[in-house]
Order: sequence, then C-alpha cells, then structure tokens
Amino acid sequence: MDWLTLGGYVLAAMAAGSTGAMFKPGEWYKRLTKPSWTPPDWLFPVAWTVLYAAMVAAAYRMAKSGDPLAQPALAFWAAQIALNAVWSPVFFGARRVGAALVVLSGLWLAVAATVVLSFRVDLLSGFLLLPYLVWASYAGALNAWIWRNNPGAKDL
Repeated sequence: MDWLTLGGYVLAAMAAGSTGAMFKPGEWYKRLTKPSWTPPDWLFPVAWTVLYAAMVAAAYRMAKSGDPLAQPALAFWAAQIALNAVWSPVFFGARRVGAALVVLSGLWLAVAATVVLSFRVDLLSGFLLLPYLVWASYAGALNAWIWRNNPGAKDL
C-alpha cells in the first residue's frame, strides 16, 4: 500500500470535512424554513463520514489502477473535494444560499463526472461513489428548496 497516496486523499477529505466543522448550522439554520423531508441534524455528520471514507477509498483505488482514465477521474475528484470544502463556508458562513446552490451545482457536475469516469477505471470505485452522487443530488434539491422558500435568508 502506498501510504503517501492514501494519506493525501485522507488529508484532502479531512480538509473538506473540516469546513463543515468550522461553519456549523447553528441558530441561523434553525430559523430557515425547511421542507418536511429535511434530514435530522445528527444524520449529516454520520452521512459525511461514510461518504468521505468511500471517496478516499475510490480515489486510492483509481490512483493505483494504472488506467489512463484515472488521471481525468482524479482531476474531477480533486475538483469535487475543493467545491465540497467551499460549500459550508458559503452556505453557513456567509449565509449566501443562492451562491451555495451555484457551488453545489458545480459540485454535482464534478461528482457526476467522477462517477462516470470511475466506473470506467475501476468498477468498485464507481459503486463506492454512487451514494455520494445520490447525496449531492438530495443536497442540491434541499439547497434549492431553501433558497426558493427563504428569500431573506441572509438576514434571518
């Protein structure tokens, strides 16, 4: 096992996850109007822990595959992890729900591209990333609903 490669992906995931810890939902998020299908607060850290572990495993498997498509797949992986790191500061930190939706749209595209390419590089990597695409889709719908139904969200 190449510990340096694995460690790099772990650090990237931890850096992205740390923004969620730095910019927590708090009272502002509680005051927002949210749909009935909003998950409970305790589910977010559980889901993200599982998703980050799967992201790291998929990236590591692709990096070690030797497949020429691994490079573009990992480039999209890098893009999605960067956008992932930006979303919490924009949504919870700056309280810019619309701008967060733009970030999430780019994130979704990067995740989708990563998933498509990962299936071509390593079948298990593709399956490891599918729940992330589902979660990003769900998060996008939730972000869009909150944006549409909270026109003055920044000032709540």
